[in-house]
Amino acid sequence: MKRKQILFSVLALMIGVVGALGMIAARPQVETKRPDPELPLVRVVAAELQDAHLTVRTQGTVKPRTESDLVPEVSGRVVWVSSSLVAGGFFDEGEVLLKIDRVDYEMAKRSAEAALARHASELDLAIANRRRSRELAEREIVSAATLDEAENAARVAEAALREARTALEKAQMDLERTEIRAPFLGRVRDETVDVGQFVNRGAPVARLYAVDFAEVRLPIPDYEIAFLDLPLAYRGGEDTSPGPPVILRASFAGATHEWKGRIVRTEGEIDPGSRMVHAIAQVEDPYGRGAEEERPPLAVGLFVEAEIFGREAKDVLRVPRSAMRTADQLLIVDANDQLDFRRVDVLRADRETVVIGAGVSEGERICVSPIEAAVDGMSVRVVREGARRTEPDTVARR
Repeated sequence: MKRKQILFSVLALMIGVVGALGMIAARPQVETKRPDPELPLVRVVAAELQDAHLTVRTQGTVKPRTESDLVPEVSGRVVWVSSSLVAGGFFDEGEVLLKIDRVDYEMAKRSAEAALARHASELDLAIANRRRSRELAEREIVSAATLDEAENAARVAEAALREARTALEKAQMDLERTEIRAPFLGRVRDETVDVGQFVNRGAPVARLYAVDFAEVRLPIPDYEIAFLDLPLAYRGGEDTSPGPPVILRASFAGATHEWKGRIVRTEGEIDPGSRMVHAIAQVEDPYGRGAEEERPPLAVGLFVEAEIFGREAKDVLRVPRSAMRTADQLLIVDANDQLDFRRVDVLRADRETVVIGAGVSEGERICVSPIEAAVDGMSVRVVREGARRTEPDTVARR
C-alpha cells in the first residue's frame, strides 16, 4: 500500500513537469524594445534688444542745504518773540523773529550824537585857531612852535570827529540789531529763548535751516560710477554741465511717495573704509505742495531710496538674474532644441535683473528654468514663457 502511494506521487510530479514544459514551449514570443529617454522640460523667453538707461540705486537721509544758528549781536532782555520762532515754524527772509529791549541802545545813540556835536564844535574852533596862527606866523608875531601846536590841535580834532561819527554809526547799528531778523527763507529746528530772558551777544538762541532746497547725501560704489555722468570739479575750473536726474522715494503714512531732483555735485573725497563716492542730490522747494496734493513734504531727516538715471545703453538685453548660469553665462536653446552655453558681456547686475550688452542676438531663446547637471548640446523640450503648460514645471533633470 505504501508502495502504491509513492508511485502515484512520482507519476503526478512527472505529469506536472511535462505540463509546465509544454506551457513554456507554447508561450508567445514578446518583442523587446528600449524605452525612449524622457527629455527635460524647460521654459524659454525670446531675446528682445532695446535701448535702456542704466540706473544706480542707493539711499540716504534728507538734510537742509543751509543751516545756521540764530545768534544775537547785542545783549539784553527779550521783550518780544515771533510766533514763528517755535520748533517747526516757518519764516520768511528778513522777518523779525526776536526783539531785545531798546532803551539802553537808544540812550547810547543819543550820547553818541551829543559827542559828535561836541567834537564837531571843537574841530571848528581848532580850524579857526589854526587859521589865525598861520596869519600871525606870516607876520612873524607868533613862533613856529605855536603854529605847530595849532596844526596839531586841528588834526586831533578831526580825528576825534571821525571817531565820534564811528561811535554814532555803531550805536545806530546796535539799535537796529535789537531786532533779530531771519537770514533766509526757512524753518526752525529748535529754539531756547522766550520773553523776559536775558540773552548775551554771540550766544545761540535757535537753530534754523533753509527750505529753498533740500539735499540728500548718496553713497555710490566705485564700480557703479562708470554708469553715471557725475559732475566733477577740478582746480581752476568747475564742471557746469547738469548732473543726472534722480528720483527719491520714501514711505510715509503707509504710502510711497516720489520727489524729483538732480545730482549737483560730488564730495571731494572717497571714503577709505567703504570705497564709496558720495554724490549730493538736490530737490527744489521740498516743503511745497506740488502737483500731488496728498504728497507730504520732503522733511529733513526723512530716509529715502534714490534711483539715479545714468547713461543710455543701446541694444541691450534685460534678463532675470535667475536666468544666469554663472556670473557671465546664459543657457540658449538653439533651433534643434539643444542647450548652448553662451558667454555674454554683462554691463551691470542687481538683485533682480541683469543687463547684457553683447553675446545674444535678437529673437534667440533664453532658458529661464533651473537645470541640474546641464550639458552643452543636451536636448530639451521647450515651453515658451507665459504659455499654457501641459506638464508640471519641475526642476529639469538629464
